[in-house]
Amino acid sequence: MEPDERKKKKEEKALEKELKKQKAKAKEAARRLREAQQAAVSSSIDSGKKEKKSLKKRSNEEDADIDKNAEDPETPSGERKLMSAQMAKDYNPSAVEKSWYQWWEKSGFFVADAKSSKPPFVMVLPPPNVTGVLHIGHALTAAIEDTIIRWRRMSGYNTLWVPGMDHAGIATQVVVEKKLKSETEKTRHDLGRDEFLKLVWEWKKEHGGTILQQLHQLGASLDFSRECFTMDDKCSKAVVEAFVRLHNQGLINRDNRIVNWDCSLRTAISEIEVDSIDIKERTLLNVPGYDNNVEFGLLTTFAYPLEEEEEEEGFGGEILVATTRVETMLGDTGIAVHPDDKRYEGLGGKHAIHPFNGRRIPIVCDAELVHPEFGTGAVKITPAHDPNDFKVGRRHALEFINIFTDDGKINQHGGERFAGMPRYKAREAVIEALKEKGLYRKTELNEMKIKICTRSKDVVEPMMKPQWYVKCSGMGHEALIAVEDDEDERNRKKLEIIPKDYTSHWKRWLENIHDWCISRQLWWGHRIPAWYAVFEGDKPEDFGLVQDRWVVARSLEEAKALAAEAFGQVSKYELSDKTRDPDVLDTWFSSGLFPLSALGWPDDTQDFRAFYPNSLLETGHDILFFWVARMVMLGITLGGEASGNVLPFPKVYLHPMIRDAQGRKMSKSLGNVIDPVDVIHGITLEGLHDKLSDGILDKKEIEVAKEGQKKAFPNGIEQCGADALRFSLVAYTEQSENINLDIKRVVGYRHWCNKLWNAVRFAMLKLGDGYVPPANAINPEELPFICRWILSVLNKAIDKTVSSLEAYKLSDAAKAVYGWWQNQLCDIFIEAIKPYFSGENPMFAAEREFAKHTLWLCLDYGLRLLHPFMPFITEELWQRLRFNAVAAAAAGPLSIMVCEYPSMVGCWNNGQAENEMENVIMLVVNSLRSLAKESRERRAAFVLCGIKEERELMSRQCFIIEKLANVSPLEIIDEEGAAPTGWAVSQVNDNLTAYLEILG
Repeated sequence: MEPDERKKKKEEKALEKELKKQKAKAKEAARRLREAQQAAVSSSIDSGKKEKKSLKKRSNEEDADIDKNAEDPETPSGERKLMSAQMAKDYNPSAVEKSWYQWWEKSGFFVADAKSSKPPFVMVLPPPNVTGVLHIGHALTAAIEDTIIRWRRMSGYNTLWVPGMDHAGIATQVVVEKKLKSETEKTRHDLGRDEFLKLVWEWKKEHGGTILQQLHQLGASLDFSRECFTMDDKCSKAVVEAFVRLHNQGLINRDNRIVNWDCSLRTAISEIEVDSIDIKERTLLNVPGYDNNVEFGLLTTFAYPLEEEEEEEGFGGEILVATTRVETMLGDTGIAVHPDDKRYEGLGGKHAIHPFNGRRIPIVCDAELVHPEFGTGAVKITPAHDPNDFKVGRRHALEFINIFTDDGKINQHGGERFAGMPRYKAREAVIEALKEKGLYRKTELNEMKIKICTRSKDVVEPMMKPQWYVKCSGMGHEALIAVEDDEDERNRKKLEIIPKDYTSHWKRWLENIHDWCISRQLWWGHRIPAWYAVFEGDKPEDFGLVQDRWVVARSLEEAKALAAEAFGQVSKYELSDKTRDPDVLDTWFSSGLFPLSALGWPDDTQDFRAFYPNSLLETGHDILFFWVARMVMLGITLGGEASGNVLPFPKVYLHPMIRDAQGRKMSKSLGNVIDPVDVIHGITLEGLHDKLSDGILDKKEIEVAKEGQKKAFPNGIEQCGADALRFSLVAYTEQSENINLDIKRVVGYRHWCNKLWNAVRFAMLKLGDGYVPPANAINPEELPFICRWILSVLNKAIDKTVSSLEAYKLSDAAKAVYGWWQNQLCDIFIEAIKPYFSGENPMFAAEREFAKHTLWLCLDYGLRLLHPFMPFITEELWQRLRFNAVAAAAAGPLSIMVCEYPSMVGCWNNGQAENEMENVIMLVVNSLRSLAKESRERRAAFVLCGIKEERELMSRQCFIIEKLANVSPLEIIDEEGAAPTGWAVSQVNDNLTAYLEILG
């Protein structure tokens, strides 16, 4: 061998020896690191136990300090709220939530600035009825809208959320009348209009304050400096102006038409105040004012005698008709047959004779109304008491005869024999009279629908009454095409309805829209601004019948001036307060103007210029037509410039309706109505029972409601706090049509609040007093794997939350926030970093500092991300976190609610870390947890991995797996390694197999 070759060989052997030596050192270092990591895991568990003992020992002192969280009455506006130095060991919603709202409001955080250069974001709170306390449906509205407004406020908008209350004409009058009756045995008529209205205003003052307090407790960040009531001076001015303008444009007129009439309330009612009941068979119903139940579901057939000349033509001298409301035959003025019905060929144009008054009744042919296969094929026509008959009466110029008084009795037009009888007593009397004359034929079962007033529970009577109507065809067309896809030549602003499914409902309603009856025969409401000129010789019963005698004006003085122009040259007439229309306007008319009137319209106010149109209308889908469509129609017509066509808002977001856990509609009589305050503070079953007595239910209804409460809330309702209630309601919005609310779910979020509390409590303990957050942005490349991963998934949560909020998919946003906090921050990250804080192990010095900074960032971003959903606990925890951090407390915003809402940080994205955590580490952790089942005893584990890169990853992050899976020691082996026998085995995937030691 040559000398050079020997030298080369010698060098190779020396290099090989050195490599072996370095490998041995590396192996020893790895062993020591493993031991240190395992010791840290054990130490963190042991120290956790010690911490629990220590915290338990200090808990009484800390709980005693909890009252220091309360608002310091001496804290000046614009200064930080004083905080106690210690955190209680457990989250207490009442302690956290009791004072923040006062501080927010005193600090002016809710007030919008009409002069601000920020872009505006404006909403109006759908004004709740001033008839009592808010229910859980109102809480859903408040939770959704406050989430939106807080998010927009944190996103840099000049936010205005206008609060208001609706006078709720019928609802309020009914409640106050019942209260008056139960306490004094008097009616409103006994008091007189003026005295009764004083009583209603007292009711409004009392219950309006209750509603405001509920909104405070829910955390609704409304601008109460701009609070409205639909009958305050500002709104009343808008109502009068709107009525006058619409009348002058020919869009409001007075006409005699069929309305839904409530004989108990003695007023016309809208469709939203009507429930339809399907009657399948003979049914007995309790009708107000009757001692015995009334029969429904029956069809009565009787004969009308024909005039003698028709009898000779082979028709047997009579024509049979069938009806479910036989009492209305007293007002019959026609009989209709189908023109193609051979049975009645030749009868068209002939006459029948009314058996009780001898009235000649024309027989008309009408293909639009009559179905030959139904009943006898001949239909009795009562134009004044049936909407379909009304149309026939107009088509064929029939006589219109109203046979009912306002309270549902037969009037003088029904005949002397029946006059004064209640309508259903008259039904029996008419049948008897028909039998006496030999005209009764039979009564048989018949499926039918009847309408019931939701307020009085009376059966609605169709009745022709002179009323004021808004012509809706033109305005309805404008509202209809606002949601169409095609832009017209005027570049019309578009209206977006969210969810889009409701666009079809919008189109269906507006394509078939009828004129809107806006007058109500009530005392509580906006008096119609119209005066009737009463001429000499007019009879009292003819008041209001001559259309051109009505004068519409903004005031009596203006009305007199207009009347002088119109009637100045004719005989004497009276136009005074006595001749003003006694009716009031439909509540939906004033609430339909709310986006306008709340901002000062018709005056050119600074608020109107700055904040109209609104940015969003959020409400329940059940009033899409009754409120939303009318706001759009009135807004387009009244709210724009001379050219019109300005939408009151560009977007409408519709939320589901709340039902109970069994899917039933919430009703006081069922005992399943929930007061949000009872969920916030908790209430016993006895307390729920007691609240029933404060309402308007009768004794029988109270007993039924108590049974319902026993089933729904056998142990009362546990204290949950406003944050848990709000979050659960927002999370429920994924149920698009109806929400089946289960209080147990709210209780679950209450427990989750405790987890948030403990996460921050842990952080404050580990960060230590005087912690200084990083002054500059963190370089993720320097961070440990677990820190890189949590920041990356935080970025993803921010992106999902913001994009969901922008699309008004609030449930998805809530899920994204919850999933990050619960499943990634608390369950993984915090658990994984605990070994870094076990003792003062120098091996983890760098990791410990990085973990502190990452934990701080996560909590700061995470609390801001969560704040719109849970304002109270996030403010409390954010303030405590900053109070504990020297640099953060010295500068920055006073409140989390005026912080910047989180946005993604580009350098945090780390797809590799996410993939490794999700597809390797957590797969192994979950498999080992599954093998352990319910046991929490630590035991040894092996993982056999066939892929080198994944094996190296798990070796590097071994201590994370050990911590999260609660195993120790953990060994990572390849296919050549010796897998244990007799251990529990889980095949994770084709490349991974987990083994867990079986104890005992």
